[in-house]
Amino acid sequence: MRTCAKLAEPAFSSVLAFKVGMTHVGVTDASEAPSHGQEVMRAVTAVVFPKMFVYGIRFYKRDYLYEQPSVNVYDKALAQKVGIKNPKNVSLEEAKKDLASCTDVTGLAFADPSDLKMGIKHLVRFEVPVGGDTLEKKLAFLEKFMGKEIKAADVFTAGEFIDVLGISKGKGWCGVIKRFGVARQYHKSTGRIRHVGCLGAWHPPKVLFSVPMAGHKGYNYRTELNKQIVKIGTLQDASSVNVAGGYLHFGNITGDFVFLDGSIPGPAKRLLRVRKAVRATRKPIAPKLTYLSTASVQGA
Repeated sequence: MRTCAKLAEPAFSSVLAFKVGMTHVGVTDASEAPSHGQEVMRAVTAVVFPKMFVYGIRFYKRDYLYEQPSVNVYDKALAQKVGIKNPKNVSLEEAKKDLASCTDVTGLAFADPSDLKMGIKHLVRFEVPVGGDTLEKKLAFLEKFMGKEIKAADVFTAGEFIDVLGISKGKGWCGVIKRFGVARQYHKSTGRIRHVGCLGAWHPPKVLFSVPMAGHKGYNYRTELNKQIVKIGTLQDASSVNVAGGYLHFGNITGDFVFLDGSIPGPAKRLLRVRKAVRATRKPIAPKLTYLSTASVQGA
């Protein structure tokens, strides 16, 4: 289970989403810049949420230095749907009796992207950390969602700052100039131009790891902090935000969505983990949206 924000009130800390593409919007500038109060254009990234369901609750206990999963309580119908053919018959009432010895409670969920019509149909299982200052509050919150769907509006609100975790675009094999920004050699210096001039000193008699070398570029796990939600909507609102001809390499949005200020890692259709901001520094204020571009992004 990855790092998530510590929330005082019960709420889901992170969910899954898919990257759609980029467009631009007009918002009323609420910052202290000279453009305060004026309309400014911002590049935004569309992110769509698949249907997500809570199929179980996981209880943690401390084993020496580490927290280990102790008991899983399943919704039988949904558990079989994700491939757990014979879930252990542990009732929620039995698990509650041992709650005093537990250290944490989280939700078990899965995402079903088949309705997004982007060619991905397999279910994606993941763990959902839950906020709350007591285990009783966490458990009561998870009980309400047991066997039910998680909506984007249940987790995020407009103007909120969130973190986006994903894998960046892969660039393949690259030389040192593209990979590290090394300068080209002088044209008379050597027989080669696009390489490192010196691999290091005589001693230590080896090439250090810090010397730029050719190799694989991109396809790294990256975290983008404090991305503001410019707009949030449901499937019923999707027709008003789809661009002409569909988003490049994705198509039309057919689910709950958000528009984030700026860019995020990865290509279209890349799976993302979207979480509550762990280092939020500004108070969330819903931006005043004045314009959203639905012009074709394919040059038509």
